[in-house]
Amino acid sequence: MTDTGFSPDRIDTGKPHSARMYDWFLDGKDHYVVDAEAAGRVLELFPGVKDTAWANREFMHRAARFVARRGVDQFLDVGTGIPTEPNLHQVVQAVTPSARVVYVDNDPIVLRHAEALLRGRPEGRTAYLHADVREPERIVEYAREHLDLGRPVGLSLIALLPFVTDEQDPRRVVRTLLEPLPSGSFLTLSHVGTEFDPEVWERITAVYRSGGTQVQARSHAEIGRFFEGLDLCDPGVVPATRWHPEPGMRVIGGQPVYAGVARKP
Repeated sequence: MTDTGFSPDRIDTGKPHSARMYDWFLDGKDHYVVDAEAAGRVLELFPGVKDTAWANREFMHRAARFVARRGVDQFLDVGTGIPTEPNLHQVVQAVTPSARVVYVDNDPIVLRHAEALLRGRPEGRTAYLHADVREPERIVEYAREHLDLGRPVGLSLIALLPFVTDEQDPRRVVRTLLEPLPSGSFLTLSHVGTEFDPEVWERITAVYRSGGTQVQARSHAEIGRFFEGLDLCDPGVVPATRWHPEPGMRVIGGQPVYAGVARKP
């Protein structure tokens, strides 16, 4: 089931969108010239940006398996992005075929791909909501319709919070999404860090903002605060490639993104 409240034909191709730029970084095909141009400017400033995007993606795969193997069979993935296989439902349903996944994104191109996202295993269930993370109450309301919030849920916020500035109160957003989830739920989060190269990230931020997208990198300490009140799983908040690395990873070097998983007590 898909809840849209939005016509997928109303796609603005005149300015870049972060999800479509991310698709370009992952060598996808679902973006426009304006997205490729903006992503190309980021690549010029930071030649390793494609590896960073893949490191994020691979972290999501490892973290989703980690959470699923701890008995969680319900997931809320906010900031889904354009589908790049394996998607989260494919990862967790390989562990638990009956796992349920609710996807949320605000890019109409992702909405166009929702049908593909909804093709999970017959035993499981997937749903999609077209919404913005800045309206977390609406996301929670939709999740209640498709997930049993009396049982643990895996909340996934991969590379999403950089697009919620301090003025938009990202900590309130995270608290609102976590509050209805019971003990035993997990938060999986990744976020670009300012310590790696502050000057370059200032210039990258300018590229996004010139296209109308507000973006904000944060320090390791600031990212850690999103996990307050939760029990961080080892090894804590670390560079993404150092979080439970596995053989065969596409990206193994250090990348300018922090990642972590925490359990709600």
